[in-house]
Amino acid sequence: MNSYLYFAVFISGMTSLAVEMLASRLLGPDFGTSNLVWASIIGLILIYLTLGYFIGGKWADRSPHPRTMYTVLAWAAFTTCLPLLIARPVLWAAAEAFDQLDIGVWAGSFIAVLVLFCIPVTLMGTVSPFAIRIAITNPAKVGETAGRIYAISTLGSFVGTFLPTLVLIPTIGTALSFMTFACLLNLVALAGLWISSGWRRVLPWLWMPVVLVILAVVWSSQPTKKTPGQIYETESAYNYIEVLDRDGYRMLRLNEGQGIHSMYHPDTLDYGGPWQQFLVAPFFNEAPYDPGQVQSMAIVGLAGGTVAHQATAVFGDILSMVSRSIQRSSRSDENTLQ
Repeated sequence: MNSYLYFAVFISGMTSLAVEMLASRLLGPDFGTSNLVWASIIGLILIYLTLGYFIGGKWADRSPHPRTMYTVLAWAAFTTCLPLLIARPVLWAAAEAFDQLDIGVWAGSFIAVLVLFCIPVTLMGTVSPFAIRIAITNPAKVGETAGRIYAISTLGSFVGTFLPTLVLIPTIGTALSFMTFACLLNLVALAGLWISSGWRRVLPWLWMPVVLVILAVVWSSQPTKKTPGQIYETESAYNYIEVLDRDGYRMLRLNEGQGIHSMYHPDTLDYGGPWQQFLVAPFFNEAPYDPGQVQSMAIVGLAGGTVAHQATAVFGDILSMVSRSIQRSSRSDENTLQ
């Protein structure tokens, strides 16, 4: 029994940190990834966990049974999808408000989405006190038992930090990553109910994984943003990526879209904007300096290759053998913009 209890604690710890990481990616396309956003997410998640520890300790003393803990865990898993169900339309409104500089709606949406994480994270916070209360069989080893459970939970949190960021988000996106962790935690909770109380106790809760799977299928087809002119969107390990087509210009935007990172037009390279400012870089050499003397240019952060294309148009084929790999990369990015 204790072996499975520890496994459930591990999965719960993993899911709680995964939810925190996924919350940042859920908010990133509309609110960015600044320190203020991260501080808000981490701060509120810690408050929710604190509330869960407090409630869980009292709840465990009143009902120190595995059945109670696994039922709470099942609801924690199911409510993990709440931020997706309610937040997606709220975030669409936030994206539109941000484009129109309606700061009131934008800020209100940010607070509303963070509040949605209160229920699932608080419920997950109750698991550790429950597990400690259930696992204690020898009063002389209370400290050892508590330490083991917190160590296992923290190890799960370590996995939950990197698994969504490095594997799931770039592979299946934020929405399906939420559903993956929700389904996994729900199945662990129902299996715990089966082990501790028999299969009859599981039957009333079988609707939960069915609903989660249906929601995963439905939400996987929903766009992250509904920006006018959007022709492409995806998620990488680092950013939300969006390509827009407006008046024949294709623009690359990342996360909240506060800046345009690159542009493409089949008939012109004169886009204006900050990219052309870099074309004066060679003239910071010691005067007098002729444009014909430019032989190579180092570009850090290629985006869609806008600066490289403009520099080539102005200074000719200045790419050296070393930088031709950068040129090939820019062509790949250009294909994305096209």
